[in-house]
Amino acid sequence: MEILRPILHYSFHFLVPGLIAFVFYQRQWKKAWLLLISTMLVDLDHLFANPIFDPNRCSIQFHFLHTYWAMIIYFLMVFVAKLRIFGIGLLFHMLTDALDCWLRQFS
Repeated sequence: MEILRPILHYSFHFLVPGLIAFVFYQRQWKKAWLLLISTMLVDLDHLFANPIFDPNRCSIQFHFLHTYWAMIIYFLMVFVAKLRIFGIGLLFHMLTDALDCWLRQFS
């Protein structure tokens, strides 16, 4: 599981958004994929942690842009047309990080 966890984590951060973009935004899937990947900028909140990177730390509820309060805002973004793709990307990012936290239990 120790080898599989980072592979799943980064695949879910980069490849699955490409699949989401291709399925739901077929005409502009490349642009949609870039927009979905741009939501990785939410990880800038890791710069405020000490240490900045800890492979055994769960991001959910630790970093301020990974809190439930932030996730409520990301959820509300889905209902605003111009923000929808960012809301989807951010929520999927949180789901990916939550999956990583869950898989950590089995490592």
